Amino acid sequence: MHTFIGIDLGSTTTKAVLMDENMEVLGRGITNSRSNYDTASRVAKHEALINARFTLFRRAFAELPGVADRLDALLADLERSFRLEQFLEELGELERTCIENARGDRFAGKERATREALEAVFATLRQEAPALFAPGAKRKSDFFRDIAGSRFMAVAEPIGKTSGLGYDLLLNVYDKSIIEVENRPPSGDMNGRFLRALRRLLDGGADLGVAQGDVMRTVQGALDVALEETYVVGTGYGRVTLPFSKEHIRSEILCHGLGAHIMYPGTRTVLDIGGQDTKAIQVDPNGIVENFQMNDRCAAGCGRYLGYIADEMNIGLHELGPMAMQATRSVRINSTCTVFAGAELRDRLALGEKREDIMAGLHRAIILRAMSILSRSGGVRDQFTFTGGVAKNEAAVRELAKLVKENYGDRTININPDSIYTGALGAAAFSRRSVENGATGGVS
Repeated sequence: MHTFIGIDLGSTTTKAVLMDENMEVLGRGITNSRSNYDTASRVAKHEALINARFTLFRRAFAELPGVADRLDALLADLERSFRLEQFLEELGELERTCIENARGDRFAGKERATREALEAVFATLRQEAPALFAPGAKRKSDFFRDIAGSRFMAVAEPIGKTSGLGYDLLLNVYDKSIIEVENRPPSGDMNGRFLRALRRLLDGGADLGVAQGDVMRTVQGALDVALEETYVVGTGYGRVTLPFSKEHIRSEILCHGLGAHIMYPGTRTVLDIGGQDTKAIQVDPNGIVENFQMNDRCAAGCGRYLGYIADEMNIGLHELGPMAMQATRSVRINSTCTVFAGAELRDRLALGEKREDIMAGLHRAIILRAMSILSRSGGVRDQFTFTGGVAKNEAAVRELAKLVKENYGDRTININPDSIYTGALGAAAFSRRSVENGATGGVS
């Protein structure tokens, strides 16, 4: 099967979309962007291939009699088992790297004690792992670094004290090792991991609602389908650092415009609020860009600004929107500058303002800034598509809907659950067009 891949290298996350000859999306992948953009693009593409396999599993299982009512649950069980298998492999790689780094003059006379302490930490993390991927389990992040890091810190502190080594020593080993591990390209046999995950399910007595032999044959058959990488196009904030030739690079403006058009063919105006920039784009009925405006080099009002606010308040980024939704009033925020955000936040709290009211004001300030950019691009036409990571923030969406209605009247506002992949989707479509126009050669 020929596939076409688009990779959107953002400042905070890197996304990949894998498309077939019929422009059907087979898989999507996402990872946290790294200083090593080459690895980030490889990881995102690897995740898209994993996701594509689940698409093929769904198609194959749907053809088995009596599976329809159980299909979603069966695939969810298989994915949890696969993610557990993947996590345990990455955990093993991190443990080996930590032990390798616990050497040298700094560890003179303490190598054995440090190794034993690290082994105790990772033994606990392995023991905890199944609960992280159990049905109904909630995780603040799906990225390995975030999951492993939070649990390592919690487990290492008491072990560091009882071992006499100290928490800081173990944490320093972890900090050095996690950077090395996540900057290595994906390794291992993906198909073997799927089969081990399936065996884990079957050995655990999971009721899949299908005979074991049928499950094994179905999964193996889907794994045997070759996904041939035909062409790759890269875009996004970090596109100039991608290890691609210029023929494989497209502007993020063009990709977001086309991606939004593919998601919603009626789209005429696109707003994308990403980690580093805000883009307002006007497109014609074919998804071709007619005009656009972007914020200046400052990241004010973008995803990184929200991330900074979350860090200042010691909460998760995903908690900002729900907190703002609980507000009874909106506190006026004078600046969306990341440099001054912490100071203004602390001043507002010192004046007795409620956190949720401050959050409501922050979200309104962000959207007001976006509305200014939209105005300079030509305003808001019907239909209006909101994309980027901030589109998942319910408080931002609420403020956007209010301000669009106030300034432009009734407009259809489209927000796709997969809106964070809009740029990568457009890049995948450009990849397919390139081949149609005679281009050859993928990018490994």
